[in-house]
Amino acid sequence: MKKIILRHLLILIGLAVGSYSPSIDVPTGVIDFYQLYDNPEAHIRVRDRLTTADRIAAHGYPSEHHHVLTEDGYIVGIFRIPYSHKLQNHNEQRPIVLIQHGLTSCSDAWILCGPNDGLPYLLADAGYDVWMGNGRGNTYSRNHTYLSTKHPSFWQFTWHEIGLYDIAAMIDYALARENGKGQEAIHYVGHSQGTTVFFALMSTRPEYNKKIKTAHMFAPVAIMKNMANKLVRSLGPYLGHQTIYAKLFGSQEFLPHNNFLMRLLFNLCEPDFLLRPVCENTVQSLYTGGRVNMTAMPEGLATHPSGCSTDQMLHYIQEQQSGYFRQFDYGTKKNLHIYNSEQPPEYPVELITSDVHLWYSDNDGMAAVEDVEALAERLPKKVMHRMADPLWDHGDFALNHELREYLNEPVIAIMQQYEKEQSAE
Repeated sequence: MKKIILRHLLILIGLAVGSYSPSIDVPTGVIDFYQLYDNPEAHIRVRDRLTTADRIAAHGYPSEHHHVLTEDGYIVGIFRIPYSHKLQNHNEQRPIVLIQHGLTSCSDAWILCGPNDGLPYLLADAGYDVWMGNGRGNTYSRNHTYLSTKHPSFWQFTWHEIGLYDIAAMIDYALARENGKGQEAIHYVGHSQGTTVFFALMSTRPEYNKKIKTAHMFAPVAIMKNMANKLVRSLGPYLGHQTIYAKLFGSQEFLPHNNFLMRLLFNLCEPDFLLRPVCENTVQSLYTGGRVNMTAMPEGLATHPSGCSTDQMLHYIQEQQSGYFRQFDYGTKKNLHIYNSEQPPEYPVELITSDVHLWYSDNDGMAAVEDVEALAERLPKKVMHRMADPLWDHGDFALNHELREYLNEPVIAIMQQYEKEQSAE
């Protein structure tokens, strides 16, 4: 595979250079070499990668990039579609929606399917004020009031802190903006880790439940006892306990951020770039089942993985090994110091009193049906949405080519019904 991709890359570069090679069929004495070779079309340049805001604006929607300070000093980036240019409803109060990505992902994931299928666009067109969050440590959230990303302490966090501090800060920030004034609550959508952080926040800081209108959990991950993912299960005995392997793996950046590499991937996979076929051929060789939105996949390769702490992964592996949805296990000695018990405490999900909609499927290797249902038994207010397609898997919640019909439109309909009932009161 690597040889095939490399061969394609070399051929395309050769074609690019050959296509733009200047003619030399002129008298030697009159050649202006500076002018001849100062042709911008003759250069293969690595362009700066687009941000979420850039991608949104390219489709004609208003877009904003905000930076939010958390209680513990992290600065997280969030993007916003404040209103739809199709509706021109910027002078009206719009219901607020916060959307949160999964592990090693970022806000780009929600818009890859484009304005016809992507949830943020559909929500904006339905009259919502849409915010897309980014957890600490990813592409858009690599800042802190005093810690550098090169300092190990920067990476000493799990998804527990993302929920407790990042999501809380995002909710408060959105409600404090001009459109949020007079509103007391928002709608929330999370995928995978985006659901985990919601459960962590709402159970540990239950006062935030009153700030939620409806919550939609795509592929909810909390209890992981029956997880089918073979990689996680094989790593579990080594990384899911207090071993030397876990200590060596922990508290560092997973796949350290390389700006040049990310820009290179962006340039390979963007629609208008000469080397796009290399990216498309790679995607087609990896995804042949016909379920994935193939237009979105190359953009996915250009923007992912987006970074995280290895402690986030360790926390998940601990969950799978223990069978419990509980806080991070630091080992007996440190647990006693932090939790006043030898074992980390379980999250009291019984305290989650907001309306939680669980969207789950039979073929999800990360969120087993048995685990989702076990979690649901403990939630006071939940609605179960089991996907009818028996092949629907974890990634389908983000990139299935029928995402709009089977997931996004039903979610928006639930939000619209809530807003209708509230306005009638």
